[in-house]
Amino acid sequence: MKRDRIYLCLAHMSGQEQKFIKEAFDTNWVVPMGPNVNGFEADLERFVNRREGAEPQNKTVVCLSAGTAAVHLALLACGVGPGDEVLVQSFTFCASSHPVTYLGATPVFVDSERETWNLDPDLLEAAIADRIAKTGRKPKAIVPVALYGMPYRIDRIIEIADRYGIPVIEDAAEGLGSRFDGRVLGTFGRYGVLSFNGNKMITTSGGGALICGDEEAKKEILFYATQARESYPYYQHEHIGYNYRMSNICAGIGRGQMTVIDAHIAHHRHVQALYRELFKGVRGITLHESPSQRYDSNFWLCAITLDPSLRVKGQDDAYRRIITGAVGGAAGVTHAAATPHTDCEPNANVEAMRIALDAANIEARPTWKPMHKQPVYKNNPAYINGVSETVFKTGMCLPAGPYVTDEDVHYIVDAIKANIE
Repeated sequence: MKRDRIYLCLAHMSGQEQKFIKEAFDTNWVVPMGPNVNGFEADLERFVNRREGAEPQNKTVVCLSAGTAAVHLALLACGVGPGDEVLVQSFTFCASSHPVTYLGATPVFVDSERETWNLDPDLLEAAIADRIAKTGRKPKAIVPVALYGMPYRIDRIIEIADRYGIPVIEDAAEGLGSRFDGRVLGTFGRYGVLSFNGNKMITTSGGGALICGDEEAKKEILFYATQARESYPYYQHEHIGYNYRMSNICAGIGRGQMTVIDAHIAHHRHVQALYRELFKGVRGITLHESPSQRYDSNFWLCAITLDPSLRVKGQDDAYRRIITGAVGGAAGVTHAAATPHTDCEPNANVEAMRIALDAANIEARPTWKPMHKQPVYKNNPAYINGVSETVFKTGMCLPAGPYVTDEDVHYIVDAIKANIE
């Protein structure tokens, strides 16, 4: 019997969302502001300010239309503009770097450390020194990314950034609820980015938020997120602003999701533990894990690497077919590929495994292709040690969301085993 498709990560509704949405319609708050927006921000502030074994923090939160908008406004608030450079983790989704380009600045890419797959602090420091030597100016910001929920080495990143006087914008879009030394990601730097896309730990269907240091920082972000209007009875604009505020309807969904956020995080960690148990002794498969107890990942996605020597059924034919359909759902790919190959791609055994899992109705995807290998950024400065390219060639993300059951995990691992020659 053919199984229902097992998706990588889909949001799960709590049952409370309808209540908040109905209130918005009943009170006619169907605009990018309102009680749900205020309530969702308050819920998020309580969540991110929690600290294990320490006094709570006093971070503030602004709800926005997308995580990308949060990155954009954080960069703007850090003074990034034309001609500036921003150090960005290369191993990430494009939303970490594209907003740098929106502002006329240049993303400078920094590779990853092997343990976390995130920003390498040693390479970061070398990149800062080299950019200063080459340009005579220090970079305007540093953007580490919590890849698949895994915390970055934020203590060292902050120490380096403080020494050079460079603000840190934490891209914790995939790391909602992840902690380093008991402290929630997104609360270490000057700003922290969150995402509530439909595949994240919680969703507002689309949307994001920016964690700010205090009320004054929040007011500045709100100003730019609401078209930068001055306090006159008519529309007076002295700065360029953006229409980036979250809607009251979407925030209602978010308030409902906050009632299940801890359960969602617990589920993802349970799925990771089950993969850990089931992959024991499986030849050529390595599960990506936290380096130590300091790194408390939410395991938004569970990731594996396939040894290059591992033989997978069908790998000799892995790249013979050009993908012509959409990838990633309705909001995914719209341009058909001209060739099955690019100059940097997953190994044939990884692609063969993806195809085999797809045939078994299991959604699996390669890891992010490093930004320094993207054609759009081919001329950008990059400080590379080979880690992100190696992981991209060997890595694969497996389903981990709230709808993934223990039975599903057994089925996924059995399918992987069955396709190893």
